[in-house]
Amino acid sequence: MQSIFGTKVSAIEPATRRRSYTRLFLLLGAAAAMPLSVYALNPSVPPGSNFNMTYWELQLPIGSTGNPTTESSSALQNGYENFSYFFTESGDGAMVFKDPGVNCVTTPNSAHCRTELREVNPSNGSAASWSPNAATNRLKATLAVENAGGKTVIGQIHIDDSISSKPVCELYYDSSGNISIGVEQTRSGGDEVLTSLGNVPVGTQFSYEIEYSGNLLKVAINGNFKTLSTYSLDAPNSYFKAGDYGQDAEASDVHFFALTIEH
Repeated sequence: MQSIFGTKVSAIEPATRRRSYTRLFLLLGAAAAMPLSVYALNPSVPPGSNFNMTYWELQLPIGSTGNPTTESSSALQNGYENFSYFFTESGDGAMVFKDPGVNCVTTPNSAHCRTELREVNPSNGSAASWSPNAATNRLKATLAVENAGGKTVIGQIHIDDSISSKPVCELYYDSSGNISIGVEQTRSGGDEVLTSLGNVPVGTQFSYEIEYSGNLLKVAINGNFKTLSTYSLDAPNSYFKAGDYGQDAEASDVHFFALTIEH
């Protein structure tokens, strides 16, 4: 007698039963090759119906000079889409962010286009700001970069705007699939230190986590964590951002399958 998953099976079986077990093993093999995470996203609804937008407002690469259009958390929850920059992918339901690269409206402190979410307080939609000394500040995402342009930022922690116009850290993805994170050494910026986090081919789904809790900054790609120095930043109040913030004059295209904030 042989045992398959704890079930006693005779060593001599009719051909039909042997074929059925062959099919079983083939199915199990196929299942093992499938992605570990499957997201039940509806391709027929706006992003706000697939994702929790109570934590986010959206900055777009349009508007008036120095004043890009921002869509509120309430608008996102109520079905806002822009089919040039922010919409649901018709095939798999992903939340799509597109950055035109050129001919866009930027913030006063940046020369680059972006279609990017900014964290807000879920209770009232006001700008979020939290202490890195708190027990839990975590951003988690699953995504695929379909086109990075030259390089784009897919997630970041930004210092509270009342303190500095600079980020704590930015998570970069480039046209070759290289992923790195840049951490500023001071609140005045201009002294970013880059750390390589590996390579994920363009168009391939992967996950990241960025955490700044207990005054400790950590990042993970597909679960592989690294702890990063925050140099002389001294735990400034901060907030999360996620999306497609291009770093050059090339268009980019980023698809999110999951996006969560934990505090």
